[in-house]
Amino acid sequence: MSEGERLVLVARKGCFGLPTACPDCLSVYLYLRLANSCFSIDFDLKNPDSDHIPYVEYGDCVLYNNEKGGVIECLKAENIVNLDSGLSGGCSPDWLATKALVGAWLSEAAKYELWVASNGNGAYKIYFSDLSWPVAKVLHWKQTRTVRQQLGITDLNATEKEEEIYRKAATAYEALSQRLGEQTFFFDNRPTSLDAIFLGHALFVLHALPDTSTLRSSLLQHDNLVRYCEHLKAEYLESSSSSSSMPPSSFSPSTSSTPRRKPSSSWSSKPKPKAKREKTEEEKKFRRRAKYFLGAQFVAVLVFLSVFAGVDNAEDGVEDGFDYDE
Repeated sequence: MSEGERLVLVARKGCFGLPTACPDCLSVYLYLRLANSCFSIDFDLKNPDSDHIPYVEYGDCVLYNNEKGGVIECLKAENIVNLDSGLSGGCSPDWLATKALVGAWLSEAAKYELWVASNGNGAYKIYFSDLSWPVAKVLHWKQTRTVRQQLGITDLNATEKEEEIYRKAATAYEALSQRLGEQTFFFDNRPTSLDAIFLGHALFVLHALPDTSTLRSSLLQHDNLVRYCEHLKAEYLESSSSSSSMPPSSFSPSTSSTPRRKPSSSWSSKPKPKAKREKTEEEKKFRRRAKYFLGAQFVAVLVFLSVFAGVDNAEDGVEDGFDYDE
């Protein structure tokens, strides 16, 4: 990564005390923080259901989440930020297996909790709170349907699938707890992309899911995983406002609600109302003609309905006459 170019992470907005509450976005954010990368964060509020978010801009290069295995893998492939370089060969098989466990079983469980098992409040805050209520409801229904299809959930197997998802998640947490022990990081006593992905998942579960969440309860059973999350959160999130690698304003509420736009100094003053423009003679004539046209259309509809009703009544009378003669 060259000194002259700066990384920009485009993510979904922050809430629940997190810089970004989307699990995918949070993992990429933590990956850059763990790598001590110099980057800024912007928020995309116009495309809440897009699968290309998060994405990273680096000069003329844009790395999308729905390409080549995700943003983290793209950052590694382009040799922009590679947190996994130099990982000792002896731990590589275990590292890959553990990373796959987090990316599959725990990712599925988080999706299930957010879109299927919950009442939708968490998803609304993270993805749709800047949209109108009807649009948010439609997008939530669409995403819930997509997640159910991805997880293979139907009305017939819903209970069995739920039990399977939570069973796999509990197994994954148990394996991760044993792997971590009392270490600071999972492998080589240093951060890797595995730490970023799991930490993003765990912080989302602990902060964004409700107290009644089955997944949250399962994670809380492992004290060392919770301590791990609290330690790294304090070091890489809560202290980042004073770090030179991140601008202090990145966590401010005003920034999180404004996508990729710098605040204007004129916003602080109340805008003056514009003077009412007088209508021209042509505009007045056009408005009068429009009123006459609408009125004529309304009268025509009433006349049509009256004639149509009269024809129906006449036909009924003829039919009655025939019946009477018979």
